[in-house]
Amino acid sequence: MTATISNAETHYHDFVIQATPVTRLCKTHSTITVNGMYPGPTLEVNNGDTLVINVVNRAQYNATIHWHGVRQIRTGWADGPEFVTQCPIRPGGSYTYRFTIQGQEGTLWWHAHSSWLRATVYGALIIRPKEGDSYPFPKPKRETPLLLGEWWDANPIDVVRQATRTGAAPNISDAYTINGQPGDLYNCSSKDTIIVPIDSGETNLLRIVNSGLNQQLFFTVANHKLTVVGADASYVKPFTTTVLMLGPGQTTDVLITADQPPARYYIAARAYASAQGAPFDNTTTTAILNYKSAPCPAKSTSVKPVIPILPAFNDTATATAFSKSFRSQRKALVPTEIDENLFFTVGLGLNNCPSGSSPANCQGPNGTRFTASMNNVSFVLPSSFSLLEAHQQLIPGVFTTDFPAAPPVKFDYTGNVSRALQQPVPGTKVYKLKFGARVQLVLQGTSIFTAENHPIHLHGYDFYIIAEGFGNFDPNRDTAKFNLVDPPLRNTASLPVGGWSVIRFVADNPGVWLLHCHLDVHITWGLAMAFLVENGVGELETLESPPADLPLC
Repeated sequence: MTATISNAETHYHDFVIQATPVTRLCKTHSTITVNGMYPGPTLEVNNGDTLVINVVNRAQYNATIHWHGVRQIRTGWADGPEFVTQCPIRPGGSYTYRFTIQGQEGTLWWHAHSSWLRATVYGALIIRPKEGDSYPFPKPKRETPLLLGEWWDANPIDVVRQATRTGAAPNISDAYTINGQPGDLYNCSSKDTIIVPIDSGETNLLRIVNSGLNQQLFFTVANHKLTVVGADASYVKPFTTTVLMLGPGQTTDVLITADQPPARYYIAARAYASAQGAPFDNTTTTAILNYKSAPCPAKSTSVKPVIPILPAFNDTATATAFSKSFRSQRKALVPTEIDENLFFTVGLGLNNCPSGSSPANCQGPNGTRFTASMNNVSFVLPSSFSLLEAHQQLIPGVFTTDFPAAPPVKFDYTGNVSRALQQPVPGTKVYKLKFGARVQLVLQGTSIFTAENHPIHLHGYDFYIIAEGFGNFDPNRDTAKFNLVDPPLRNTASLPVGGWSVIRFVADNPGVWLLHCHLDVHITWGLAMAFLVENGVGELETLESPPADLPLC
């Protein structure tokens, strides 16, 4: 045991958040980046290592960094969502994030958690097994992180500010990207298309992250099978597929074997758009899987890579078949006795135009403003303190602890919903959990404005997804479908369009932890809440003291 502890390393990094000229789609933008890189640096650690990352903000916007999927055991101050666990790092300020990776292996990522900065401020976080441990599959010849992103031919902060002002949906992105590059199918992009080399016969590990802002994505490689071996830094029972579907925030590790005739094959991603009638970016991003033994094209000819077949944009059957294929690699430690049985409705709504407002500020459907909520509460971030500081320092008036355990009104969640239910109540409410509480949470999608697939992310925890389905959750009928043997362990659940998911976790990490939709437009509208997990007994069950350099509001 001591050997493994002594082998654990501490990695020091400096992140400078700054504006950098970035040229895409024939135009140069002043883009917010980390260390001038888009995407930002890839961090590589072993399970058990500690990261110390000094973040300096040289941009003109407030910023924070969230280490997506890192459990942050007792180190909630390093989690990063602004006004939840810290005040933002102001322009000119800095803050050092310190945390240890405990018991996680696979692919996670980091991103800004402040306004829409994460459109360009993100990077991969790769966690390898402890020294002396190995993967539960044959070691691949090489590994390639592939970060799927979204690019606006505009300043993303301006895009969200305009939407907030008008109450309408924000403009859709102009391109998707793989490792920051749109690929061959976009203007001015082909010379920078990402090339992934492979040798005939070898097996490589692709670490795929959906770091897009607002769009679930289908992913495929022409003519190749993908064997899924991990997701959200947890190993899964391997299964083989030709298509992945990732919601923003989700990661998937796949093995790919070069078993096709040597050539160039497109790696491609495009939207899974589940909301009926809502506009979306219908373009396709590509990279190239390049067999090193493929014949070189003569100078005058260009050999087009093999084109893959992608599912239709609204192919919910394929998305569902994929998400239902996940199983934990071993028998899972699912809590079977439940202390807290929670039921949260999740979805969009519309606010009536406030009296005296100009129509220019009410450009949602029929002169309304878009909003979103959980259990009819539209989450409002505080502005003078973070929730964690207010909790730890007993500052009154910042939040209340009356977030409802069930929706205030029961209705046909996925049927035709009356206009009366469209107006959520704004509030900064948290739900209190005792340390060690065993929690079951039913996430129920609604069709108040439109039903769609929501990627729901819980900070500070992994959770088991024990069941999912369509329509309204019915405990009498659906409890029989619960998988308490080997359900997948995730940090971001794809809530099916017009359906429900049931998750379970043990509240063994004290702090304030955001639960939110990872479509950034939805968190902007209030599709979030927070759990306040109380301290347990003794030091190992107690939140650490705040660091001296924690930013002030």
